[in-house]
Amino acid sequence: MMESEREMTEFSAETERVLRSAGWEPDRTVDTSLWRQRLEESGFRMHDAAERFLSEFGGLTVEISGPGVSRARVPFELDPMLADGEEDRFSEWSESIGESLFPLGELDRGRFFLGISESGKVYLVADWLASFGPSREALERLVRGIAPDELPEQLGVKGSQVQILSSRPAFSQVVGRFHREVGAALTRFPGLVSAL
Repeated sequence: MMESEREMTEFSAETERVLRSAGWEPDRTVDTSLWRQRLEESGFRMHDAAERFLSEFGGLTVEISGPGVSRARVPFELDPMLADGEEDRFSEWSESIGESLFPLGELDRGRFFLGISESGKVYLVADWLASFGPSREALERLVRGIAPDELPEQLGVKGSQVQILSSRPAFSQVVGRFHREVGAALTRFPGLVSAL
């Protein structure tokens, strides 16, 4: 068990209630062999952290909504097959952070993917990358609506070394940020669309 996971072995009452309503219980065990087989045929490699996380939480669909601590609470589904076909995206981000990312599922009904690194950190994976932290902390943050920590644009952290990633056109960065901000506003204020 990673040091940071030892520190957080229990969930808050709220997170435990939400996870239990989605079908989780302590000592839950799920067979991950089908996910492993199908995704490894597609080019993914299931590492130990992914195996541990999915064997306990795989298959859960968490239906939440409403305001959170620092972002809207949005539903998430822990089914790694939802990222089948996204091998290139996961491979590129794996290279930039210096460790393999394996898919966990989707966030916000397919708007973003979730992945887990070999060290057990859970990431929001899109055309940008953000960290929810170690697995149990990540579930707390997802359930309670705590925003992930966005990694610096065009920077990948590899150990203690920072490397510059290949530049994306400035226009796509602006458009990407605009889409994230508009999407976040629409998630926080669902009545905004009907008011327009």
